[in-house]
Amino acid sequence: MSAIGFIGLGVMGAPMARHLLKAGHDVTGFDVSTPAVEAFAADGGRPAASVADAVRSADVVITMLPNHPQVEEVAAQVLPALPPDTLFVDMSSIRPETSVRLAAEGAATGVRVLDAPVSGGQTGAQQATLSIMVGGDEATFAAARPLLEVLGTPRHVGGAGAGQVVKAANQLVVAGIYALVSEAIVLLEGSNVGAKAGLDVLAGGLAASRILDLKRESMLAREFTPGFRIDLHHKDMAIALDAARNADVALPVTGLVAQLVAAARALGHGSLDHSALLKVTETLSGREA
Repeated sequence: MSAIGFIGLGVMGAPMARHLLKAGHDVTGFDVSTPAVEAFAADGGRPAASVADAVRSADVVITMLPNHPQVEEVAAQVLPALPPDTLFVDMSSIRPETSVRLAAEGAATGVRVLDAPVSGGQTGAQQATLSIMVGGDEATFAAARPLLEVLGTPRHVGGAGAGQVVKAANQLVVAGIYALVSEAIVLLEGSNVGAKAGLDVLAGGLAASRILDLKRESMLAREFTPGFRIDLHHKDMAIALDAARNADVALPVTGLVAQLVAAARALGHGSLDHSALLKVTETLSGREA
């Protein structure tokens, strides 16, 4: 069993840390939200008063944070202080170039660094069914794999930063599907065709997707309680476009979908689930609920 310092006990991080705790690991958790730390302690975890406190006795450090500035801030405190051979696994969704730099900084002091962003949202975190995209050294991945398997299905996809590139690809596909499902709903309803029956048919054919499986009923009900917020998907679309620029490739559809996500934020929907792209499509069609 490992001594784990877990940084970031939010919607995703809290259930992930609890799964590791239930698996028998010694988990110390920290978050900038005191109630989040207190809730983790109530579940049997060790509370930490600071990042330094969380990682003091850790042989594995896991971060699950909103964006690269927070990851960089934590890494600046942690990486120079960790003993050689410590595992540092960043499970946040951030820029690939940040992950590459952190891996190099870790290697300079003997810290083994992985980028391991996840897909599956709050439900995947709660059910330990996350898809985990891991970038870094294969031997380091092998060392971290038993821990990651507690949280879902890890897959090694390449060197440092590769996990973040795969996550960017995942996010552009997810946003694109949400945009198209939204258009399908607006088309069906605008044509006075039963949208529920129509989506049920789509879900059984070539248009089938996890999004249709999991979200069609809540979208039809206009229930947008966040599992993954528009604000975060907006950040991820920017990462995808930056990655495309760095790779010198054109992603025109991604650019359009990124603007739809940006429009959702501009319309005040940033705190809603990313399925709320439907509200943008309705607005464009003059069919606001």
